[in-house]
Amino acid sequence: MEGGRPRFRHRATAPRLLLLAFLGLTIWLAGLLWFAEQLPKSPSDDLSETEVIVVLTGGSGRLEEGLRLLAAGRAQKLFVSGVYRGLDVRQLLDLFQTSPGDLECCVVLGYEADDTRGNAQETAAWMRDEGLISLRLVTAAYHMPRSRFEFDRVLPEVRLISHPVFPATYRQNDWWRWPGSARLVVSEYHKYLVARLRGVLLGAQL
Repeated sequence: MEGGRPRFRHRATAPRLLLLAFLGLTIWLAGLLWFAEQLPKSPSDDLSETEVIVVLTGGSGRLEEGLRLLAAGRAQKLFVSGVYRGLDVRQLLDLFQTSPGDLECCVVLGYEADDTRGNAQETAAWMRDEGLISLRLVTAAYHMPRSRFEFDRVLPEVRLISHPVFPATYRQNDWWRWPGSARLVVSEYHKYLVARLRGVLLGAQL
């Protein structure tokens, strides 16, 4: 009898574990699909002006779009967060084949951030020093939900316009069919969950 009890318990526990695993997978998949549906498909407002355009480094097309918006008069300043140390404005503009004489005075580089949370904190500190209260946030579409969350958390008083860019290698409409795009979306989903959890824990400590 005693020798049979562990096997009986094991048999009774296994279906419960399978059920929990199935429920967990279902919740994860539902959350992933919800997250993918929230990804922006275009700028929320392509015409309104803000005091500054903020570009988060780390992906193709972001800085080019920020410089285009600056040249088009969408803002008076461009703040680039997360720039490699040693790179100055003139070198950056030369790198992107933009005339330094046209925009050099209007571009500010931030060197302190090394992740999205740091981007938000670095931008918040600079904007408060400058007395600015509106920004257009330029980053990749798949990166926008996490970026918005971090920026809204540290700059709740600022008017923020989302301005996503869409790298050529990223397929948003049918991302699940493309391994590279699927990896990006799943990775950002996990990072977004971590950011939300950290926000809850930090809020609980206040």
